Amino acid sequence: MKIIINGIHANLRFASAHMIPCHEFCGGIHGHSYHVDVTVEGERGGEFGFVVDFKTVKGIVRKICKKLDHKLLIPEKSKEIEFKNMDKFVEFSIRDKEYKIPREDCCLLPLTSTSAEAMSQYFAEKLLQALALEEADIKTLEICVNEGIGQGACFTKTAE
Repeated sequence: MKIIINGIHANLRFASAHMIPCHEFCGGIHGHSYHVDVTVEGERGGEFGFVVDFKTVKGIVRKICKKLDHKLLIPEKSKEIEFKNMDKFVEFSIRDKEYKIPREDCCLLPLTSTSAEAMSQYFAEKLLQALALEEADIKTLEICVNEGIGQGACFTKTAE
């Protein structure tokens, strides 16, 4: 059995800026109005026969979205980014470009990229970790991080 949550209608959204270092078109800082679609597959169970409570899933995903909302998303593990400071300001360079952004305006992520592909995997891993605390029998979950209507990436994670 699957549950499906449409991110636009369920208000699973965030607006952020990011860059794909060294990419011809996406290398400069630019932003998206993201929305996150969720599919959870598993066995029905518990008192109400749910795969997992919609409210629980939406709460977890909204918390992740809130962390990213109105921030510059920076991939800490990018090979192209050279970090110089990460205290009050996040100072870094990408080739001949130098950046200095107030720390409070940044969200440093343990990723090699902030592409839709990498972000969908990040969301899937975070959601599965949080759902492991629930008593749900989850088999797989799929997260689609959309950079706008009609453009996004989906990642499927299997529960271990």
